[in-house]
Amino acid sequence: MSADRVFIARLAGIGVFDPNGDQLGRVRETIAMLQLDRPPRVLGLVVEVQHRHRIFVPMGRVTRIEIDAVVLSTGMVNMRRFERRTHEILVLSELLDRSVRLRSDGQRATIVDAAMERNRTQDWLITRLAVRVGANRITRRRGQLQQIDWDDVDGLSLSDTQGTDSLLSVLSGMRPADVASALQDLPESRQRQVVAAFDDERLADVFEELPEDDQVSLLSSLSDERAADILEAMNDDDAADLLGELPAADQERLLKLMEPDEAAPVRRLMSYDDMTAGGLMTTEPVILPPDATVAEALALVRNPDLTPALAAQVFVVRPPQATPTGRFLGTVHLQRLLREPPSALVSASAVKDTDALRPDTPIAEITRHFATYNLLVAPVVDENERLLGAVSVDDVLDHLLPEDWRDIDADSTELEPATSAKHRTSTDG
Repeated sequence: MSADRVFIARLAGIGVFDPNGDQLGRVRETIAMLQLDRPPRVLGLVVEVQHRHRIFVPMGRVTRIEIDAVVLSTGMVNMRRFERRTHEILVLSELLDRSVRLRSDGQRATIVDAAMERNRTQDWLITRLAVRVGANRITRRRGQLQQIDWDDVDGLSLSDTQGTDSLLSVLSGMRPADVASALQDLPESRQRQVVAAFDDERLADVFEELPEDDQVSLLSSLSDERAADILEAMNDDDAADLLGELPAADQERLLKLMEPDEAAPVRRLMSYDDMTAGGLMTTEPVILPPDATVAEALALVRNPDLTPALAAQVFVVRPPQATPTGRFLGTVHLQRLLREPPSALVSASAVKDTDALRPDTPIAEITRHFATYNLLVAPVVDENERLLGAVSVDDVLDHLLPEDWRDIDADSTELEPATSAKHRTSTDG
């Protein structure tokens, strides 16, 4: 049994050992999760311990698989009885002996084994199948045994085998970026079922991770009222970028349907050129008045909806706090907040250790600014030193990478600096 490729049927019944060589139990099942148009990920093993008690052991605990043994990294395991979740498949019980159709010639085949391999991120994926072709029960013909790729058969992908409820169950546990990637692989009819089932906040998070063409296509499939709700739930800079891809008449119609206080910052952002600080910034960084305490600041940066970059520091301003704010006083980094007493005022720690960006600062200068000072986020102020918003490093990267960077395979070497006409014009000089 290769360390790089393991045939799962051969795991059934072999011993599971801790690092000291003591046996914990035996493998009774392998648990995998179907993924959209990519090989399933192996989640772990069902191990039978004493008195036929079955527990789940994650694949991350497995350090070595040998011909007659599975070795774990620790003898400490969760003894809670294994309970299967709705999006999981039992490889030995449900995948083996299943009838499928080969894509190459349309022949029916029976799966007799499945091989899992570990990828460069240390996840185990079911990449190969051993199938028997041409078997006949009446004539007792055994048929020919073949090894094929997972993608060489029809009827096993998530979009083929799962109903909408099961599909949503799988997607609900995925990060927005992964849901966006999965959504692109679904047929249009399934896309619309998923979009209709998501709530506004969840769908807005997914929209922010989609390429612009897909954003426009999906937004156009929604009613105007739902589209306006999604735009309100999106970050204002992402909503402005999306609206900027629509015809002027559609922009104005949707902006009028949005709540006035939600539409105002989006309109403001749309007035700036795309590849400037004004076009890149968000108008909703963490903003506090000078009399706020460190405890209040720490409570705000704990917000799970904040990106790591925006949670890295708070901006201290004179009232009003809504952008455009009163006079910008400085920033306080999260590390500094953690070193100060909770009752201390944030204004006592606020510093202006670098120059703020102006809304018309071009992206080439922004990039140099971030690289020079090792920044995660930078303030953007107007000529009166009022805070207009903040540019984060992820905004900069998103505009420097190729427009189709989301579609480039992670293992590909094709990822190069942006060379589109829009990017060249904005970064030259």
